[in-house]
Amino acid sequence: MRVNCDLFRRAGFALVFVGLCVRVAGQEVDLVKYVNTLQGTNSTWDLSYGNTYPTTGLPFGMHFWSAQTGKNGDGWKYQYTAKTIRGFQQVHQCSPWMNDYAVFSLMPGTGKLVVKEEERALVFSHANETAKPHYYSVKFDNGIRTEMSPTERGAHFRFSFPKGDAFLILDGYVKNSHVKIIPGERKIIGWVDNGRFVPQNFRNYFVMIFDQPFQAHGTWENKDGKINSGSTSDEGLGKGAYLQFKPGAVVQVRVASSYISPEQAALTLQQELGPHKKFEQTKDAAFKRWNMLLNRVLVEGDNEKNKETFYSCLFRANLFSRQFFELKADGKPYYFSPYDGKVHDGYMYTDNGFWDTFRSQFPLSNILHPAQQGRYMQALLSAQQECGWLPSWSNPGETGGMVGNHSISLLADAWAKGIRTFDPAKALSAYLHEVTNKGPWGGANGREGFKPYFDLGFVPYPDYHESTAKTLEYAYDDFCAYQLAKTTGNTFYQKVFERQMMNYRFVFDPSTGFMRGKKNDGTWLPDFDPIEWGGPFTEGNAWHYTWSVFQDVQGLIDIMGGEKPFAAKLDSLFTMHSRFKVGTYGQTIHEMKEMVLAEMGQYAHGNQPVQHAPYLYNYARQPWKAQKQVREIMTRLYNATENGFPGDEDQGGMSSWYVLSALGIYSVCPGTDQYVIGSPLFKKATITLENGKKFVVDARNNSDDGVYIRSALLNGKEYTHNWIPYSTIVEGGVLQFEMSDKPALERGTQDGDKPFSISKAEKR
Repeated sequence: MRVNCDLFRRAGFALVFVGLCVRVAGQEVDLVKYVNTLQGTNSTWDLSYGNTYPTTGLPFGMHFWSAQTGKNGDGWKYQYTAKTIRGFQQVHQCSPWMNDYAVFSLMPGTGKLVVKEEERALVFSHANETAKPHYYSVKFDNGIRTEMSPTERGAHFRFSFPKGDAFLILDGYVKNSHVKIIPGERKIIGWVDNGRFVPQNFRNYFVMIFDQPFQAHGTWENKDGKINSGSTSDEGLGKGAYLQFKPGAVVQVRVASSYISPEQAALTLQQELGPHKKFEQTKDAAFKRWNMLLNRVLVEGDNEKNKETFYSCLFRANLFSRQFFELKADGKPYYFSPYDGKVHDGYMYTDNGFWDTFRSQFPLSNILHPAQQGRYMQALLSAQQECGWLPSWSNPGETGGMVGNHSISLLADAWAKGIRTFDPAKALSAYLHEVTNKGPWGGANGREGFKPYFDLGFVPYPDYHESTAKTLEYAYDDFCAYQLAKTTGNTFYQKVFERQMMNYRFVFDPSTGFMRGKKNDGTWLPDFDPIEWGGPFTEGNAWHYTWSVFQDVQGLIDIMGGEKPFAAKLDSLFTMHSRFKVGTYGQTIHEMKEMVLAEMGQYAHGNQPVQHAPYLYNYARQPWKAQKQVREIMTRLYNATENGFPGDEDQGGMSSWYVLSALGIYSVCPGTDQYVIGSPLFKKATITLENGKKFVVDARNNSDDGVYIRSALLNGKEYTHNWIPYSTIVEGGVLQFEMSDKPALERGTQDGDKPFSISKAEKR
């Protein structure tokens, strides 16, 4: 529950405030106040500070809502530098590069009826804007105020108009839409079918109920802006509706949507908004949902800016993957499949690119949401049955975006962490089909270049674009399949994938010390330059991908000549120049700019391939360097402002890196039960687990300079390892660090202190 501090003040109690309202009798503190949903919104096509929009929604909700500054169909739906807003959208977008689907919008107006999006746009100021997870509000310069608060599959709006005619415009966005106005019931029903990766029979059915009568109404279309006054129904390209209310009206609108049917949309509205006649009821319920979740990770310290960044990131780490299921009248889940266009019983999740999120967002969710993760693993296999392929990037149907077959990482990681809700044999069978065929969509649907990969041990270039990146990621994924097979006693699949998981060795050139592109005759590509982007690499260069051996860092150390050369090269990654060559991209892309702006050498935290690199010092008997680098990345490259991220936020991937790292851990190799230790950001962090137990990270003497771990105790016993098992975390307990401003050069340097590597494990 929310602590009402004013009540305590009026009762004469003296409360102590250290940046937040104190916890009273175990009650939750207000942590929502730290979240800024405008974090990362100052982004453009050529430079990303997050590529986010001010999301108003519940954790993993089926629909989110956002103010819209960009034109219909633009992936940059909200940009911080914009001066006007043209709508308030139902949104699902997980990346501006993928765009959105199932979108419609509402927009208020006053005076003259104006429907076209550019003409109806209203001027606003950020000074008159409130952007929180549970509540968004903006007062336009003309006096209209819009407020919205979410449910999982709907929203509650309140539009407050000044004196003068009051209008609401419903925009059907791009593609086809249907609207029907029912004045006697103060209702609009309809559907939209927009989306790039949706089945042919896809529709998003919506229902809107208003608390004020309509003085006038009509329909319109958003290409030419033609208005049909008095019309109650229309269908076609970009059809919309408008309503007129009495001057100075305060209009509440309750909205819900369904992918299944109009009847389900009406049922959902009753389920989620039926009891909420007043806007404040929905707002308070949404606040409680978010505050309860944020209180599950309670961080303590006197740096309020760090708390703002942490809780803003924790918010974004709990948005995707999106629920894609709905609830029947009896409460049982069912869903319209974005893969086969049919309705099935059970759970489904979507809107996630696993290349971005397998490294951080899913390992964080395995700590915070194991029950949901268990349902998610079942949903992955359901998706495979419905479209013939394991998902790689769903939006909401399969797009095949990026590279690698990372569904197996999710499945193996869940199993390694005790989340065992699925049949591992079915998962391995689905994965075998995935890696011995090429699917019809994108580079990550099936396995491009699977024949030479199995025959030669690598994917050749230029036969296949991004070939070295694919080789490295395929090898890691095959390791995950090997791990899942080995731990479940499936010797057949264990033998199938045992050889391929070491294929990274085929693309490492010992003469240069880098992973390189290789021709199908086994010779290296000529004119090699490790700062050149593209070609055999995905959104990066050799400096980034040389470290992409999550499953066998010890093996990488060995082929680099040992721990000292490995660590020295890792040093260079962070200290050398930040120059680059555009390579096959032919132009400077935003990831290149972001690397330069970071001023950390060739380390490009703005994209995923190299984000694990600072933790690799733990494998080379120099853990203090990991502690220093991780802390520097957190404090230099993240904040809670519109410039809050060093690159694309990517469905919680970037945020989850920060949340895990701020807690002092990171999952270098999902598919194992280990989290690698870095440098905790806060003096104390208490994680309340789903099982009710608490895991505490107590970092004594922590400070801006005290970034180094001098010593550690786990539940009162000395702890020297540079890793901690998942099982230890979920069992609850206390990991106590003594921090220092000087590195402890002898701590964590024994063989047993090194985190997992498969070559090391196989030697035992």
